[in-house]
Amino acid sequence: MKILHVINGLGGGGAEKLIVDIIPLLAQKGNDVDVLLLNGEKTPFYQELEKQKIGKIFSLGNSFYNPVYIFRIISYFQQYDIVHVHLFPSMYFVVIAKILSFKKIKLIFTEHNTVNRRLDKKIFKPLDKFIYSFYKKIICITPEVKEQLILKLNLNMEKLVVIENGVNLEKVLSANKAERKDLGYKDNDRLLIMVAAFREQKDQDTLIKTLKELPDNYKLLLVGDGARRPKLEDLVSDLNLKDRVNFLGFRSDVYSLYKMCDVAILSSHWEGFGLVSVEAMASGTPMVASNVSGLNSVVKDGGLLFETGNTEELKNIILELINNQEFHSKVSKKGIEKSKHYSIDKTIEKMQVLYNQVNNK
Repeated sequence: MKILHVINGLGGGGAEKLIVDIIPLLAQKGNDVDVLLLNGEKTPFYQELEKQKIGKIFSLGNSFYNPVYIFRIISYFQQYDIVHVHLFPSMYFVVIAKILSFKKIKLIFTEHNTVNRRLDKKIFKPLDKFIYSFYKKIICITPEVKEQLILKLNLNMEKLVVIENGVNLEKVLSANKAERKDLGYKDNDRLLIMVAAFREQKDQDTLIKTLKELPDNYKLLLVGDGARRPKLEDLVSDLNLKDRVNFLGFRSDVYSLYKMCDVAILSSHWEGFGLVSVEAMASGTPMVASNVSGLNSVVKDGGLLFETGNTEELKNIILELINNQEFHSKVSKKGIEKSKHYSIDKTIEKMQVLYNQVNNK
């Protein structure tokens, strides 16, 4: 089967990470799998996928919102059995290309978030419903995502299928623990880590403010990058935390960093899934996450939850984990067990079944 994955780009998000992880595994199933990017910037994820030398990586340009891309997408349709689309505006561009081309290409879309801010605007609600109608199947990465699509758009339930994201557990287990001294940390430093893009969805602000209330030997590693980085750097400076917060940018050794750190945090305003939470749990690092829809079901029974923006609650959870080794160990073990539920092998099996169903109709 020939499959084309279309996504905005390969920046530092969970959807992008999933693409990098699933492409080689889908190829192992005997599929010919290629990727089409709206923005072909050679990010670390792009380079990682390129190194695997599996399939082709096509790029339409160096931006996200160029409507000319719609016409360029049309030329790819005849080469594939299925086009699997991720994120906005790719989801719009591909459907418009299908309409204009009169092609009978079979489309699948993965909805990666529980929150869709477009639906807050009246014009987008009927438009989104119209766009979704062109997809043979819509993959929801958690049951909560499915519930939101039914609630807000009253989509046909037969179109919706839950396939939860997965992590390559073997890669996590085989990763070596990073050395503290290589990053300038001491043995008595208490290391907190958050891996997330610097965008509005994420809430690094609350974590930074919480750090201010913790002892001086508590240090924070922020892995990722994005448009909000200058604002976060200003916040760190305003709180006099420059010597305690390390902006690491994008990293390819995230699993090793997790194993080096004492506590992992994912502070978010909303999430569809929160793939990094599973990676942290699989690494054996206690995961503390915002109690938001989608993310809370992933972390529940495998980590700890705090109310979004509540610095006092987050501070107390971190202190309890650091000061109570028995509790720290218990949460770590629970996280490892919970992560096994999200093996990427399960994701691939379900995805392959869906591809076969759609292709044979």
